[in-house]
Amino acid sequence: MTEQDPLLKYREQHKHRLNYMPWLYWSLKPKNRVWAEEWQKEYQQYLMAMETVEIGENCFISPLAHIFAEPGRKIVIGDNTFIAADCTLHGPLRIGQEVAINHHCILDGGRAGIQLHDQVRIAAYSHLYAFDHGMDSEQPVYQQPVRSQGIEVGRDVWIGAHAGIKDGIRIEDQAIIGMNSMVTKNVEARAIVGGNPAKFIRYRD
Repeated sequence: MTEQDPLLKYREQHKHRLNYMPWLYWSLKPKNRVWAEEWQKEYQQYLMAMETVEIGENCFISPLAHIFAEPGRKIVIGDNTFIAADCTLHGPLRIGQEVAINHHCILDGGRAGIQLHDQVRIAAYSHLYAFDHGMDSEQPVYQQPVRSQGIEVGRDVWIGAHAGIKDGIRIEDQAIIGMNSMVTKNVEARAIVGGNPAKFIRYRD
């Protein structure tokens, strides 16, 4: 074993940690920031070459995330945003600045798309689906038309772990969605909602 081997093993574990806890990327020591920035630069260039994706400055995109943006389903990612491991993102998506998408989240833009405004925080295992099937009992669900109205999440919204957001929903600025909630109606600004279906609890102020 060479002198370099322990350092390389440590680096691989460090990358693994960043994949699942990407907020640590911005607090790396200078010696680690050098290789981490190069690692991210190479991966983000690859991703933009392979998919219809625009990535802003100083972002962290886990190579273990699944990002799909064929022509007509573009994904735009704003500055200082992170996307953690095991997320699945399918455009069209417009993601603002300083947005956090934690591990195992699913965002599917359908046809109408999903928009996340600046500083949205989405906790692990949350799902946002901007499409829905018809439910006519006269024919199988899979044979029915799929509708897509889109989802919009306002600035500084916090979506708790394991939350679900259905198609057609607008969540206003600074709202909070509790863990394990299913959002089926629009949410007012600064409102805290929770439950399945999610119901109003109180305002933040």
